[in-house]
Amino acid sequence: MKPEIDYSLYLVTDRQLMSTPTLEEAVEQAIKGGATLVQLREKTVSSLDFYQIAKSIKQVTDAYHVPLIINDRVDVALAVDAAGVHIGQNDLPAEIVRSIIGSDKILGVSASTLDEAIRAKESGADYLGIGAMFSTKTKTDVELVSMEELEKIRHSVRLPLVLIGGINLETLPHFEGMGIDGIAVISALISAKDITEEAKKLKKAVSQL
Repeated sequence: MKPEIDYSLYLVTDRQLMSTPTLEEAVEQAIKGGATLVQLREKTVSSLDFYQIAKSIKQVTDAYHVPLIINDRVDVALAVDAAGVHIGQNDLPAEIVRSIIGSDKILGVSASTLDEAIRAKESGADYLGIGAMFSTKTKTDVELVSMEELEKIRHSVRLPLVLIGGINLETLPHFEGMGIDGIAVISALISAKDITEEAKKLKKAVSQL
């Protein structure tokens, strides 16, 4: 059965940016501060390394009953029995991923336009990652999503919306009253000197939108 997901504070990992000695520590500290969902994102490692990292991170997320989502790699998600997978517009089509992972796994899809959002919903997505909202260190070549486009997506697509791309305590107030369901953060959390404290602040800020 598909789990109920709290999307409010969604940690996306990046080992190049983390302030802790290990990724396990970073994930645990974020969860202790209120992270409700963790996406493991590894773009440059081998399949074996990704699998082993995923197994290790899942031990942490399982201990705190927080769902683990795997970025892009459907095979790794299934191999470690993750809660689900998140795909972008250049990955396998969402309907194909849904057919592979079945109905009990969470499927997230990145979208930056209303058309992409509608197509993702029709293809079986459970939630949408909307962005990039602002330019970031991790993705410098993306087109930004305007507030007008975000409003169109929110009005037209009845799925949880998670914003990503330069989301932090300074930029969050821009989205007050927009009806978003959560924020996905990378550097705002993983690079923080005190990840737990930063997560608490972000969680509180999201709850006030």
